[in-house]
Amino acid sequence: MKVRKVNASDMDSFIRLYFEAYKGLENYAYRLRRDVKRYFKWLLSRDADGFFVAELDQPIGFVACDTNWYSYVENCYVGEIHELFVHPDYRRRGVGSFLLNRVIEYAKGRGRSLAGLWVGKENYVAKKFYSRHGFVETVLLGKWARMIRRI
Repeated sequence: MKVRKVNASDMDSFIRLYFEAYKGLENYAYRLRRDVKRYFKWLLSRDADGFFVAELDQPIGFVACDTNWYSYVENCYVGEIHELFVHPDYRRRGVGSFLLNRVIEYAKGRGRSLAGLWVGKENYVAKKFYSRHGFVETVLLGKWARMIRRI
């Protein structure tokens, strides 16, 4: 598996994989292609150095960490993980863990001592995944749960 920084030419792969990864989780996802396209551009604009893609012959997962994010929940700058998804055929093979660890190290290298993310409050698979990686749930807000981890 190869992991590299995302660039603008990855947009179509991101969109395709996003819709595949969010099947069954549409309550927490953008539903229109134009919204996912806008989201991709926003992620790239926030912190391009923290946006990675995992590839075999093709992209199989993406992660976006924003070290420029000020969290009003924690009242500090954090390594905010805005997105992490893996193609369903490649789940439970360590791809998500590898991507998560990659951005944790990236955030540490940028001087962040806390990583944070929002996850669907009923997305129990993702919440268990993050818990296994040391994240703890702190706040519920609507359909979202806040999870943080000291790094």
